[in-house]
Amino acid sequence: MLSCIWQYIYTSFLRHCLKWFLRHATGKCELQRICSRYNPGATRTMKTEHSLQSSKSKVLRDALEASRDNLEQSVNKIMQEKKIKPTKDPLFKGSLHICLLQITGYNSLYIMVEDLRKEVFNSENLEHESMLLKLWELLMPTVKLESRVTKQWGDIGFQGDDPKTDFRGMGMLGLINLVFFSENYTEEARQVLSHANHPRLGYSYAIVGINLTEMAYSLLRSGALKTYFYNTVMDTPELRHFHQLYCYLAYEFDKFWLTEEPESIMAFNHYREKFHSKVKTQLLDRDVSLTLTVSDRN
Repeated sequence: MLSCIWQYIYTSFLRHCLKWFLRHATGKCELQRICSRYNPGATRTMKTEHSLQSSKSKVLRDALEASRDNLEQSVNKIMQEKKIKPTKDPLFKGSLHICLLQITGYNSLYIMVEDLRKEVFNSENLEHESMLLKLWELLMPTVKLESRVTKQWGDIGFQGDDPKTDFRGMGMLGLINLVFFSENYTEEARQVLSHANHPRLGYSYAIVGINLTEMAYSLLRSGALKTYFYNTVMDTPELRHFHQLYCYLAYEFDKFWLTEEPESIMAFNHYREKFHSKVKTQLLDRDVSLTLTVSDRN
């Protein structure tokens, strides 16, 4: 109760008094102090985002909803609102513009990812079918698929004879992630598949991959991936950056699973949550950069 009261007092009164004092003491507004004090990355962008969200100025709050085409205009409005002269602070405009690219880009990326998640796999859609067959060809280049509906799909970790039923939870997002990993990290994807087919430590490659897509999606939705994107993309985050994050999760989960040596696949949920917690802890680090490294190939 006391903490809530203190938070209210701070946000409604003390914070604004402190900002007023620092503005007159330094000659810079809060946004200027953030951009000059911190290097490009998650700390700078997240503090900028919080500053804009907490502002009493509609001009500053509206900048968080600006489209990419209107970002420069939003930056100019903020500079006018805060009476910031480019001649006195020549680096501020560019720094704030990058922060806004990242902030608004994250929101736009979530919408794109959500649209793919909602897109149902349709076996009558030639593009969908072509992508599914491409996944097989990338992972099993020496084995011919006998038919579209076949038990062979189990060899790459699908549950039934027709993979379309396994995409219900994550829609096309799950398939696109699997294909992206297999196409851009073919050797690594085949290596992970071989581990998944281990007689004792094996797991369902495709099903686990779709599960990891759900993990990446939930981290994006919660905002936990802001540290990752703000540190690795000094522009507008795009779908390929989300797919890259999935590749990291797929590769690292495989290493994690083999290291933990679960007694059976029945313990999957326990180790999945343990891995999830590990990733979330990593993302709390403002300097985090989850990048797939393949120097330790087996």
